[in-house]
Amino acid sequence: MSDLTIGLLSALLATNQPQAVSNLVQEHTGVSVPIVAANDPVESELRNLMIADDAALDEVNAWISTNQIPRTDTNGTAALNQKIIARFDGVKHGYENFLRNHPDHARGFLAYGSFLNDIGDEDGAKVQYENSKQLDPKNPAVWNQLANYFGEHGGLTNAFADYTEAIRLDPTEPTYYQNFATTVYLYRTDAKQFYGINEQQVFDKALGLYQQAMKLAPENLVLATDYAESYYGIRPLRTNDALAAWTNAFNIAKDDNEREGVRIHLARVKISAGFYDEAQAQLDAVTNRAFADMKTRLIRSLNDHKNPPTNSIPEIVTNRVSVVTNPLPAATNAAPAPANPPVATPKTIRLLAAPPPLREQKP
Repeated sequence: MSDLTIGLLSALLATNQPQAVSNLVQEHTGVSVPIVAANDPVESELRNLMIADDAALDEVNAWISTNQIPRTDTNGTAALNQKIIARFDGVKHGYENFLRNHPDHARGFLAYGSFLNDIGDEDGAKVQYENSKQLDPKNPAVWNQLANYFGEHGGLTNAFADYTEAIRLDPTEPTYYQNFATTVYLYRTDAKQFYGINEQQVFDKALGLYQQAMKLAPENLVLATDYAESYYGIRPLRTNDALAAWTNAFNIAKDDNEREGVRIHLARVKISAGFYDEAQAQLDAVTNRAFADMKTRLIRSLNDHKNPPTNSIPEIVTNRVSVVTNPLPAATNAAPAPANPPVATPKTIRLLAAPPPLREQKP
């Protein structure tokens, strides 16, 4: 069961249930929900649906993570798929009944769209987002969801416009700036054409959006690392800015594992900048085995830079450490992907920039 589900169950036991639920959802998603009367049966029904939605997702994730069915067992795989479909169908029927009985409930359509998006029916989710937007065009979360859709499935001009509208409606939500920055950075050719600017100006726009998100969420390490990693795609490398970004990430890291992950990045930038002794000091401080392979490769790169072999080119580190899930699809103007596949590591530290997942906003 997720933290949000547990929190919702606790909130429903609180004396002031509507306020407790509103505060909890805002804490987890950044979206403030209207406070309704505790005895409102419609809102109670929607809350129960959202709890059931979250529980179904957790249960299916548990089935998948503990699945021992061999890939060659087609019957077993088919049975598991049918079990998953049946589990999700129960939640879908619940939302459909709710919306049939309450066809003007904008947040109900948004919640259903979020569920469909979570289970992979992104086109179906878009339909529900559009229904929600028609009923309540002043809800910034639905504009963010639609922008996410267009950013992933085409229609970049719509994505840029919809993120702008989400921010206009709620300029205090860091998620909107972060998603907008990711999309501008990833689809640079479209951004150049849409805004009539050059590539360096596109980078400046993306970085500015990340910086605005960080002002609103200064302790968010995932956001700070997404911002810092964006410098890897910029040529020529903006060394001082990249070092400042990684130093900021280091300062807000909460434990040794996070700090060592950031040290890997600091060492890489310092090698590129020619600060070899400082890079070595950063690598010497990395002792976590999860980073051993990256450390070895960076030490080799450092030695090649310090003592380049005759008639050879120093190794360029191209692997990355990544735990990003649901990455954006490849884009024709995106930064080229590393040759080697991502390697899992604790927390959210990555060696090379990968498209961060767009953040969803539930009602």
